Amino acid sequence: MRNTEKNAFSVFPPQAIDATISLPASKSISNRALIIAALSGGHSELENISECDDTQVILDALSNTPPTVDIHASGTAMRFLTAYFAIAGGTHVLTGTDRMKQRPIAPLVDALRHLGADIEYVENEGYPPLRITGQKLRGGYVEIVGNVSSQYISALLLIAPMLPDGLELRIKDSIISRPYIDLTLDVMRDFGAVANWTSATDIKVEPQPYKQQHFVVESDWSAASYWYEMLALAKDTDAEIRLRGLVDGSRQGDSAVRYLFSMFGVKTTFGKDDATGETIVAIKYHQRTLPRLDYDFTNQPDIAQTFVVVCCLANIRFSFSGLSTLRIKETDRLQALQQEMRRLGYVIDMPDGNSLTWNGERCEPEEHPTIRTYNDHRMAMPFAAAAYAVPGITIEDPEVVGKSYPQFWNDMKTAGYNIDETTTEHSQP
Repeated sequence: MRNTEKNAFSVFPPQAIDATISLPASKSISNRALIIAALSGGHSELENISECDDTQVILDALSNTPPTVDIHASGTAMRFLTAYFAIAGGTHVLTGTDRMKQRPIAPLVDALRHLGADIEYVENEGYPPLRITGQKLRGGYVEIVGNVSSQYISALLLIAPMLPDGLELRIKDSIISRPYIDLTLDVMRDFGAVANWTSATDIKVEPQPYKQQHFVVESDWSAASYWYEMLALAKDTDAEIRLRGLVDGSRQGDSAVRYLFSMFGVKTTFGKDDATGETIVAIKYHQRTLPRLDYDFTNQPDIAQTFVVVCCLANIRFSFSGLSTLRIKETDRLQALQQEMRRLGYVIDMPDGNSLTWNGERCEPEEHPTIRTYNDHRMAMPFAAAAYAVPGITIEDPEVVGKSYPQFWNDMKTAGYNIDETTTEHSQP
């Protein structure tokens, strides 16, 4: 056996919160806008592009286009660049982390091949890495499953305006994360595309190429969820957090956090910065009792971890469905949540591969819990935000937040949190 050390942060909450936070730009919108800008000739002016790892790998791939493109752990980059390189010039190999090589991509590859794409599996059938040789695809009719990843659908839609015959896309089976598909269509229209749902399962994109635009990316509602969580757990009616750059009526599916957290007593007020005109969202806690929460996260899977953590720590029983896609993310998030919540003393059930429930069952918590993050940014942040309920909670591999929110720890310090850097030790064979 040998011992290995890992970086970790121990998080202690402030006495009170009164802070203004500049949230990161939406990586979902940034990633779509970058692909569209490249397809429109690369001269569109994009403002407030996300600085996160996921966006950076797309930016690097589009700027440098090396023969082998390593997208690391970015599932979005893998899906979007697969479609992009299918119609771009040259041959490229798309690869990533070991975990990325376990994440399925066959539905997208099959659909692109149906349209004439030249794509080969380098290692295992149905999984990255991929060798892609760009072709002049004409477009036309294609079918794809909708119950694995909405990013397959978005990837096809993003290239569709550039195809001479456009695209008629039929989505089979149930459709998960539909708001992300709607977000893709909205961003496409911002750049001049003609793309619309023609039925509940069909989308038609006209062969009308993108126009160059000046485009401003709004802030990220997924990132906002952790600040809502902090207030829900602090339960301090004098606390207030002001979040910059969020948009009322946002096209982001995760903007649902404002409504969900209102049931926890966290209220949202929209205002403006008088000097800059920028939108500022003020959130405050008002006492409220919520005995139970039942919710289907099919349309907002990225905020499910936040609500699992906050519900347990607030002693709110829950039943959450629509979680099947969490099993093929950076880690198996359902399994990871079960394991890490046990460290805090909570026994979560998984009745099937699609849901998590908590009926109040407890176990002995660890005295000084250390949360493993499994190379998953969305394991690190909700547990860090739990510090009001678990002062001193330790988050292993804290740098994983760079995937979507690089300034997360600095922003927590701005809000008064004490972040102690430490190391943890593991025994390995």
